[in-house]
Amino acid sequence: MAAAPKRQDTRKFIENLSGAGKSIAVLTSGGDAQGMNAAVRAVVRMGIYVEAKVYFIHEGYQGMVDGGDNIKEATWESVSSMLQVGGTVIGSARCKEFRGREGRLKAAHNLVQRGITNLCVIGGDGSLTGANLFREEWSGLLEELLQQGLIDEEAARSNSELHIVGMVGSIDNDFCGTDMTIGTDSALHRIIEVVDAIMTTAQSHQRTFVLEVMGRHCGYLALVSALACGADWVFIPEMPPKDGWEDSMCQKLSENRADKKRLNIIIVAEGAIDSHNKAITPDYIKDLVVRCLGFDTRVTILGHVQRGGTPSAFDRVLASRMGVEAVLALLEASATTPACVVSLVGNQAVRLPLMECVQMTQEVQKAMDEKKFEEAVRLRGSSFENNLSTYRLLSNRKADSELPNSSFNVAVLNVGAPAAGMNAAVRAAVRVGITEGHKMFAVSDGFEGFYKGEIKEIKWGDVGGWTGQGGSLLGTKRTLPGKHLDKIAEQIKIHNINALLVIGGFEAFESLLQLYEARPGYEELCIPMCMLPATISNNVCGTDLSIGADTSLNAIVETCDRIKQSASGTKRRVFIIETMGGYCGYLASVGGLAAGADTVYIYEEPFDIRDLQANVEHLTQKMKTSIQRGLVLRNENSNENFTTDFIYQLYTEEGKGVFDCRKNILGHMQQGGAPSPFDRNFGTKIAAKAIQWITKTLKESYKGGRVFTNSEDTACLLGMRRRALVFQPVSQLRDETDFVHRIPKEQWWLKLRPLMKILAKYKTSYDVSDSGQLEHVTRVRPREA
Repeated sequence: MAAAPKRQDTRKFIENLSGAGKSIAVLTSGGDAQGMNAAVRAVVRMGIYVEAKVYFIHEGYQGMVDGGDNIKEATWESVSSMLQVGGTVIGSARCKEFRGREGRLKAAHNLVQRGITNLCVIGGDGSLTGANLFREEWSGLLEELLQQGLIDEEAARSNSELHIVGMVGSIDNDFCGTDMTIGTDSALHRIIEVVDAIMTTAQSHQRTFVLEVMGRHCGYLALVSALACGADWVFIPEMPPKDGWEDSMCQKLSENRADKKRLNIIIVAEGAIDSHNKAITPDYIKDLVVRCLGFDTRVTILGHVQRGGTPSAFDRVLASRMGVEAVLALLEASATTPACVVSLVGNQAVRLPLMECVQMTQEVQKAMDEKKFEEAVRLRGSSFENNLSTYRLLSNRKADSELPNSSFNVAVLNVGAPAAGMNAAVRAAVRVGITEGHKMFAVSDGFEGFYKGEIKEIKWGDVGGWTGQGGSLLGTKRTLPGKHLDKIAEQIKIHNINALLVIGGFEAFESLLQLYEARPGYEELCIPMCMLPATISNNVCGTDLSIGADTSLNAIVETCDRIKQSASGTKRRVFIIETMGGYCGYLASVGGLAAGADTVYIYEEPFDIRDLQANVEHLTQKMKTSIQRGLVLRNENSNENFTTDFIYQLYTEEGKGVFDCRKNILGHMQQGGAPSPFDRNFGTKIAAKAIQWITKTLKESYKGGRVFTNSEDTACLLGMRRRALVFQPVSQLRDETDFVHRIPKEQWWLKLRPLMKILAKYKTSYDVSDSGQLEHVTRVRPREA
């Protein structure tokens, strides 16, 4: 992947990047993808915010070639209510004419007539390659237009440079240079919704289902959805099965049925091939299963369902960040700046050279054409590689005689409030542990169950079908171990527990700290211990994201969509919505950005009565436009005096005669529901990695016939930092934590708050680092240690 530009120490404020006198056009091209509208909305509103003129180009490159009413100036209100709409409301079309120079000449003429010299293209690699060619030819096209008398010398001079910025909208996630493309997460949501629905009918009838998902050249959707639903077999273009795969697959399906598993799921990417380059089709697999096993088998081809529906919270936030970054890139572009593409790297939006990314993407296809499949997987990036290795690890059930005999016992438990994805993590931990040769034990009801001795061995088949289950099937309690250390040590001794995997939120973090600090007094606690962050609040130190937070965000956004829709028939209405999160404003802030909130109140950004008054006045002004509804989110602990009731009553009183108010407290619905594809996948991957770490640490600490370790690096939290999974000693994370308010002292997502304010038409202060990452300048409350 192309390297991201290095961050400079110098910073420049956005106020110095005025768009006055500039014109920006935005178009969507190629196949549609959910989230494209969020990107268009962000480009339009950020462009207007910096005082540039912004134009829609309808119907992609075809609209640019045809001109006329296809190119229209956009207003702030014209992108209202777009966030929750799938597809692209400005249209997309294939355009043969633009591939020829004559078509590009017409397009150039149409842009020059409107003074448009900044182009934001949302599409796949073909669309972005076409945009780059257009930019390279620009001066020649202007010269030709001048010679034909279609433009004058002043027009040629004032439009002499064309700047291009790309954003990748593709459900296949097949573009190198970005961790995720716009639309991929939403497509996974559609697939998993179908799989979950199919599982109930498959279990009822003891059926085998073969699902075909999109992915003609890239198997990302098939691979991740197979991980997220625990599929029995997956076929992807990057990993053709070895000769004899038919017998291997049928044997595995037969063994599953013998284990009383009532359903089998096989997922096939539409571009799946065997080692001889022959297509593997769903019908071929069905006929094979029926012929060899006689199983009742059905085929489901998802098709364009995957492109449809409302975009997920992730895609809305991703597209909004990319849209804002694209405008900043256009403002900073010069004649020597190469065309760039806005990408997601970890949790940062960065700009990368467009053609380097396109060339890398083409290298993947070249490697596959040459049957260099391992190289193709490597070129896809570390995320794809990790998904593939995790799937192989979990799908390869070995016979007992083939398992290594480790003689180690590993216990797994959930601690704290339930979070969607916990069960996926437990399933992965149990199965990887068994594959490593360990005996796995499940602890019911957290540390309360632990000290009461509710500990039982858990086997491979016991966790079947757990991936898609919400809540905590093991049971979970908030009880900390500190007061019961004697009994816990005794249970560790009774069951000969050699390692501990704790899955949970802030209580899990505190628990592991207590166990680590108690090691000097209890030899039984001198064993490897690892914690996986699982909490909807996303308030655990040492990780950017926690298992469960994505599912909760989607629940919030889905509810906000419905609430906003209810106001479509009742004009001039403001909704005050309270979210969970304790003192952590992650859910409120990121949910607000994804739902298009006007204001979000959180603990981390103090506010007073003057701020509340300013927000009411802002909404009063908004009601005078065509957008006559408002959305206000409040984190449950944002302020002890300015409660949800107080804010509701204040808005109601101050808005009299202008708007009325309604309030909603979302409550525990944010903790429930089936886990999102991200949470299933994330929980599965980090649990697998944690067990591998435990195995390695057990071997290193096994001396004299027993396991003993008291070093700080053997009591760790496994978290996601940017794009890497990192093991961090809990003792070191203590200093980074505000224990009074149960939040990290530094939180990366605070940088997203200015985006939400800009897109809601607030003037806000922030600066832009040279890497293209927004830095928030905010008043941060002093924290107690």
